[in-house]
This record gives sequence, C-alpha cells and structure tokens, in this order.
Amino acid sequence: MGGDSAAEDRARAMKDDDDADEWDKRIDNTGCAVENARMTDCYYEKKDWRACKAEMDAFRKCWAKHGNDQRTATKDV
Repeated sequence: MGGDSAAEDRARAMKDDDDADEWDKRIDNTGCAVENARMTDCYYEKKDWRACKAEMDAFRKCWAKHGNDQRTATKDV
C-alpha cells in the first residue's frame, strides 16, 4: 500500500481545499482520509462492498489506531 495513488492525491487535495465541506473536514481530522478515499474508490469501481474487504480492513485498522473507535463509540461486531 505504498506510493502515490489517486486516493492519496484526493486526500491531499481535500486537506488543502479551503472550501472542504464538513464531511471532508471530519474525515481529515480522523487521520484516515487516505484509507477512506481508497475504500470509497473501491466501492465506486466495483459496486460491491464484498470486493473491497482489504480496503475496509485498512480503514478499520487506521480508525482504531487513531483512537476514533473510542471517540465515536464504535462497536466491534
């Protein structure tokens, strides 16, 4: 998962965007903007969340690593 990608480029642009909407700002503040972009890009391309398991797992790991699960009271199922 190294190197530049379209998702990383979008995440960087979002961070630099003065007109970012509230959702973009909230995702950027989680520390998982790149992982979120990869996950949503995957779904957009494949139209099936089951085909995006690796991206979803990476997002979940990032979310937990940054302590967002405690902040938002997410539950592991």
